[in-house]
Amino acid sequence: MSMPTPPHSLDRFLSPAHRALWEAVDDFATQEIQPRVERMEGAPHRVDRKIARLLADRRWFGVTVPEAFGGMEAGHVAKTILIHRLARVSGAVAAILQASLIPVAGLLYYGTDEQHTALLGSVADGSVLMSIAVTEPDQGGHIGGMTTAAEWDGRSWVLTGVKAHVGNSHIADLHVVVARTASAGTRTSRALTAFLVRGDQRGVDRVPYSGKLGLHGFSYGQISFDRVRVSPNDVLGDVGQGFEVAQSSSILYGRPNLTAVSLGLHETAVALTARYVSERPRYKGKLADLSVIQDRLGGMSARLLMARILAYHAVDMLDRGLPCDDELLAAKGLGHDLASETGDDAMRLHAANGLDEDFAIERIWRDMQTTYAPAGTGEVQRRRLAENLLQQEEASTRTPWSVLHAGRSQPPIVDQPVGV
Repeated sequence: MSMPTPPHSLDRFLSPAHRALWEAVDDFATQEIQPRVERMEGAPHRVDRKIARLLADRRWFGVTVPEAFGGMEAGHVAKTILIHRLARVSGAVAAILQASLIPVAGLLYYGTDEQHTALLGSVADGSVLMSIAVTEPDQGGHIGGMTTAAEWDGRSWVLTGVKAHVGNSHIADLHVVVARTASAGTRTSRALTAFLVRGDQRGVDRVPYSGKLGLHGFSYGQISFDRVRVSPNDVLGDVGQGFEVAQSSSILYGRPNLTAVSLGLHETAVALTARYVSERPRYKGKLADLSVIQDRLGGMSARLLMARILAYHAVDMLDRGLPCDDELLAAKGLGHDLASETGDDAMRLHAANGLDEDFAIERIWRDMQTTYAPAGTGEVQRRRLAENLLQQEEASTRTPWSVLHAGRSQPPIVDQPVGV
């Protein structure tokens, strides 16, 4: 399943440092992650805590954290390499990494100097894992319908509500929680505030974790907040800026992160299927000798090529501070669709064996289903693309999300080894 060196289609996006990181992640995934996959799959209700420590030992949670705080300061292409190459072996492990990187965006973009000093060093070395809690059980991704609320009592904010599908819900130490702080009728863009909430605070309760369809070992569950007191020093950004914190984190980190998870799973689905049909006897040869099978494989290969180039093209633009909102939208939405179509083809070519947990394609297909909704469903991505297309004149006067924070979060491309 391995790809010993990056394909030449990515040459324009990768520096020597990126290539060294690619090799280092592949080695790590083979030696440390592959032996753990079977155990993780065998316990779908269990949250794996060891994996996060292994990732922290390599300081990969600090991939975009400035070097001044002990981070790698390596940018979005490097982040995509990390997630993509881990997902190739385990979607769950890639999810553990990417889910904690999304709230790091909020801290980098909106944190005060004091918050940076207090937290970024621990984030970089993995001793403090973060989550972002926005989605709610009854509202899903409808941020405007959010019911979790925080009220100011003259001394602190008092936070109450329930958040669902929180990545790393059961291992995170620090949650970025977005809650309603304005009265009814206030525009959503001004009605919400983001708070930094410690997992061990009184009133914070992790709902017992139950297994999901895919990503076994990774927790994305519910957290309830019952009159949790939050200091004004733990407001992230300004009061009323929570929508912006959530949006920027989702757009600039969530979308490319989920794109990278899809890409890794996509790559493995193609490799597993090519190997399966090459070894499966049929008539006097192998399944792979049949033209109808080759036609299906050719389509899978073409989709993977498109998804890979689009994924790396988008984050390369992001690293360079170029406007790329549409590219991030397309990479996330189309990347999942391409992977999903390939996954379905892979299952069909495996026939009944695709339903057997002894065949890895069964796990890969299940994990593929989990990348559709987070950071916006395919419908959301396409609607945003259409809106941008239909409002080109208005869009030309608006600063794109992809350049709004470029000076603070994206370092220049470097040729020195990073994080290896």
